Amino acid sequence: MNYTKKILRQSNYWYNDGLRKAQIRDMSGAILSLRKSLQYNRANIDARNLLGLVYYGRGEVAEGLVEWIISKNLKPKDNIANYFIDEVQKSANQLEVINQAVKKYNQCLNYCNQQGEDLAIIQLQKVISRHPTFLKAYQLLALLYLHTEQYAKARQVLRTAKKLDTTNEMTLRYIHELTKQQGKKSKPKSKGDSVEYSLGNETIIQPAHSRMREITSKIAVTNVLAGVLIGAAVVWFLIIPAVEESKSNTTNKQIVEYSTRIHALEAQVSAQTKTLDDYRAAELDKEAAQKNAASTADSYESLMTASEQYSSGSYSEDTVADTLLNVNPNVLGQGGQTLYTEISESVFPIACQSRYNRGVEALNVANYQGAIEAFQKVIKMDEQYEDGGALFNLGTSYMRNGENDNAKTYFNRVIELFPNSENAAAAQSSLNSMDEAKG
Repeated sequence: MNYTKKILRQSNYWYNDGLRKAQIRDMSGAILSLRKSLQYNRANIDARNLLGLVYYGRGEVAEGLVEWIISKNLKPKDNIANYFIDEVQKSANQLEVINQAVKKYNQCLNYCNQQGEDLAIIQLQKVISRHPTFLKAYQLLALLYLHTEQYAKARQVLRTAKKLDTTNEMTLRYIHELTKQQGKKSKPKSKGDSVEYSLGNETIIQPAHSRMREITSKIAVTNVLAGVLIGAAVVWFLIIPAVEESKSNTTNKQIVEYSTRIHALEAQVSAQTKTLDDYRAAELDKEAAQKNAASTADSYESLMTASEQYSSGSYSEDTVADTLLNVNPNVLGQGGQTLYTEISESVFPIACQSRYNRGVEALNVANYQGAIEAFQKVIKMDEQYEDGGALFNLGTSYMRNGENDNAKTYFNRVIELFPNSENAAAAQSSLNSMDEAKG
């Protein structure tokens, strides 16, 4: 009991820390603290709702909705998350504006990949005017200004980004880069009564009548070559990861829209149609888009079912684990992945042991199909369970069931993952015996 109270106190401590940081717009710090709070107590509704508000406050509407949806499922009644979700759904026009802003942001990322920085800058200016809390749009615009050496504009954009999130690592990194660029000066060459220096591709000569002009010339001159190299490095190391992150965020938004409508039981058919239309617009392969949309919806539905089973305490670990096996965590948003990890880390170890024991029992009584089903579930939860024991037993079950091709697949997997183990030696022996029997 004391241990439980300690866990709850730790969760409340990090919630209060996150609340303090959010009040001073230290959004990145608040997110870290609130995530720690939820690690101690995933059912801390206040922490989860505040995390959703923090995401929403810096323009990440999809991530905010995910947290509120999870909160709503954990506590359906008397939960302010219901109010937040309703308010977002009521603001249909604003949601459409945000959706268009995100699409234009994604288009800007494509422009960057195609060396179209000028087009990207024009588009991003429209994005931030329509979605003024979209932090990532400000960051990308500042990066492009840095790359095109428009330092005054970069400074102005970064100031706004810093107001949205005072400690965001990406913003601070760009500010540091801006300071470095502006701090670089080239030394002028003195020729008698004149001063010669280079600016871009031009050579400028000015009379050296005063110390003030000399100082001014030093400040105006920058090292162009170094600027180009650093700018290129910034683009390669920062824009490309941003592209991947943006694609993930776009998918998360589509998932959230679909999931919200499912759990609200409102217009399921129209929600699916909208999601599929979004995928059709984003993907050339329509058939693949439909499969992705269906997989996303099924995964969220299974995740919410598993969450309800886990929270109720009325279901066994095996039952919850079976539900989780229907979830594809790769299509979940950040909040969904967090919930999936919390539940799976709790139930998978127990379920693995139970399924593994059932598989061994079935294998010993020649119930090979039952053994295959049990070991298949084990390796879906933990492929390396029992240092390859589950993989080896699965291969053995297939071999004794006369499915040698499947057996070879899992025996080779054991050898690949555990090359110097006893299980690998046994797997190699089984492979040799199958080859001899075939010969």
